[in-house]
Amino acid sequence: MKPLTKSRFKLGLECPNKLYFTSKKEYANQSLDDSFLVALAKGGFQVEALARLHYPGGVFIDTENHEYDRAINLTRVQLGKDAISIYEAAFEHEGLFIRTDVLSKKGNHIKLIEVKAKSFDPNDEYLFLGKRGGINKGWKSYLFDLAFQKYVAQKAYPQFTFEAYLLMADKTKTAKVNGLNQLFRVPKEGNPRTDVVRSISSIDEIGGSVLSEINVDTLINGIIANEHPYFDNLSFLESITLFKGAYQNNEYLNWPTNFSSCKGCEFKTTPEQAKEGLKSGFKYCFKKQHQWQDQDFEKSNAFEIWNFRGKNLVEENRLLMDDLTEEDINIKVEAGRLSSSERQWVQIEKAQQKDDSIFVLKEELKEEMAKWNFPLHFIDFETSTVALPFTKDRNPYEQVAFQFSHHQLHEDGSIEHRNEYINNTPGEFPNFEFARALKKALSEDEGTIFRFAAHENTIVNAIISQLQAGTEEDATELIAFLKSISTSTKNNVDQWVGRRSMVDLNKVVKDYYYNPLTKGSNSIKAVLPASLDTSTFLQEKYSQPIGTIRVGSTNFEADHVWLQKNNEGVVNPYKILPPLFEGWSMLELDDTISELEGIADGGAALTAYAKLQYTDMDQKERDEITNALLKYCELDTLAMVMIYEHFKYDLYV
Repeated sequence: MKPLTKSRFKLGLECPNKLYFTSKKEYANQSLDDSFLVALAKGGFQVEALARLHYPGGVFIDTENHEYDRAINLTRVQLGKDAISIYEAAFEHEGLFIRTDVLSKKGNHIKLIEVKAKSFDPNDEYLFLGKRGGINKGWKSYLFDLAFQKYVAQKAYPQFTFEAYLLMADKTKTAKVNGLNQLFRVPKEGNPRTDVVRSISSIDEIGGSVLSEINVDTLINGIIANEHPYFDNLSFLESITLFKGAYQNNEYLNWPTNFSSCKGCEFKTTPEQAKEGLKSGFKYCFKKQHQWQDQDFEKSNAFEIWNFRGKNLVEENRLLMDDLTEEDINIKVEAGRLSSSERQWVQIEKAQQKDDSIFVLKEELKEEMAKWNFPLHFIDFETSTVALPFTKDRNPYEQVAFQFSHHQLHEDGSIEHRNEYINNTPGEFPNFEFARALKKALSEDEGTIFRFAAHENTIVNAIISQLQAGTEEDATELIAFLKSISTSTKNNVDQWVGRRSMVDLNKVVKDYYYNPLTKGSNSIKAVLPASLDTSTFLQEKYSQPIGTIRVGSTNFEADHVWLQKNNEGVVNPYKILPPLFEGWSMLELDDTISELEGIADGGAALTAYAKLQYTDMDQKERDEITNALLKYCELDTLAMVMIYEHFKYDLYV
């Protein structure tokens, strides 16, 4: 049996061609290795465990993923009862197979309940349907998933009536106990679907749930009736038939390529995966549909262009940079800075001319940098949002700021890792202590403060709101400080621009600078190695031990060298961050519970903080993860310093 499951149905909605590549081990799949997605998935298992307590005493259909017939038969037995709750109930109809998160049967009526680790506001009248009547993009895949479930279940048991619900995190609810997130654990070697360990047996034990149920049956029926089509040329039922046939017959559908879908395709290979022999589904499509040759994949293409929407380039088969013209960009000039369209055209011209030299608006950059006051402060936050709050009185997905790093650059060029903060205490809400530590770190002078991208400003706004709703004795003082270093977000009723509002170094990059080595990315993970690869100043300085170049550090030894090279050039500093548990014995490793290997990106940091909330972790392991977080965050702010130095000593003069 090779059924079309709900996960494969959803994959087909993203792009029908993906059905040909899924489950084939020879094809790379980046979604399997995405640390942020892994973190989200683990949060989903915890939400699912809490959701089952909404329907206590249910029967779990405990089968392996491939045991379709057994799962169907066990479900059939339970559905013979007049009243029953079932977890992971299985249904099959003509080659279609689903499992439902929670099912509640009373008589001949069945509630199908899809559990999602996603938050919603029950007071939002336009939650699922926009003002014009269309399904909101953020909910479309979830609702079509549930529609597929209802369709299969109803066909399998026409004698019953089915009603569709979503059960999700409710933004209007708060946790009534500390450590809610920790009450549902997955053992180190356990299966998240089957082996979640619950520390409670009733919602009453936690004073109430942060989840709420919402009836979406009318909307689901509308999807099945094709009142809300996913594709313009394919009805809901036609899509099921098409996807099932393609998947079961191992057929490549040759569905027309799409700019946005192809740009984000997970079936691409990294250079390392290509060397290992893994195949690229992306290449397969473009060889089939656009007659690309192997050498074309080495050329710059339109998918690399920053913030580009693609127009009709796919249909016209003009995706290589060499094929693009100014008319494809519709350039709009903005005084004093690079507009988005100007930046796009700079990138295209550089690629067409095989020019790896930096483009910079030197005078405009000088004018901007002249506004900055020494000493310069560079800050980075690490934060977490989880469906089930770590602490009492907090909402689902409320912002938790658990760490910051702060580098200070003096006018004489000396660099200090001036401050850092981290809270790794289980069950403790860190935001207000975080704000106090940040205030202490940044209040000694009037120097300019830098962030990289919008995240830090968003977090400061969130902490201000939390302080306004709380009872902290120093709330007024803290709010005044936080407002002084931030700008209000657009949705904030109270509007302000702080006198020391953080300068976004990412925006400075976008406004004045383009380095072809970034391939269009403005992420600090791309801008830093590109700057190191380009800058003579940075190469000369950071090829020396930090202890000899006046670069202070809290977490690295004085003999640490940040700039390393291999046959391919400068090694990205994030790739030389030390792995976790280096030098630990096999016996010690067997006793760890975190399952982490290293922390070199935001998703791994988010996961690491969640692990630190688990109270049964050995202190040695807790210290190891804490130290890795400190190293990662310190590099983030040092990276900003390096980018500033690149501007100052390579471009400013």
